[in-house]
Amino acid sequence: MDKTIDLESKLISNFQAKRKIIIVGIGNILRGDDAIGPAIIENLNGKVGAVCIDAGSAPENYIGKIIKEDPDAVLIIDAVDLGLEAGSYDLLVNSDILSSGFTTHDLSPDMFINFLKKETNADIYLLGIQPQRVSFGDEMSQRVKKRIIEISELIKEVFNA
Repeated sequence: MDKTIDLESKLISNFQAKRKIIIVGIGNILRGDDAIGPAIIENLNGKVGAVCIDAGSAPENYIGKIIKEDPDAVLIIDAVDLGLEAGSYDLLVNSDILSSGFTTHDLSPDMFINFLKKETNADIYLLGIQPQRVSFGDEMSQRVKKRIIEISELIKEVFNA
């Protein structure tokens, strides 16, 4: 199955009936492919029917803002070690998120997701993109750069304003 079609169908089936959606991009712009979350948020901001938050590498600093928005669903976008080819991606839900390789960030994914779930009662999803390079000072790889546009356009279609 085409990964793009698969992601589109997953986004539609998981978000179509949601009243209020928050999209949170996580990543460090100084660490190559880890910048994909903020890069996608930059492309989406003001162009989708969802609140978009660039949380950088400190998503815990945005928990209050997310709670205040009272979302039905939160879509987290981040570079995640999925054990796949660079640029590959998947939409993870619930226990799949916690068992993934998750991210390069300081805050425990368990704590962040469980706290959001408890405080908002929102459904939490993680769109994980497999990075190739995440060392400090690395440039973003070409494979991951291509995914920024592809994923941004797909999300714009599904979450049209």
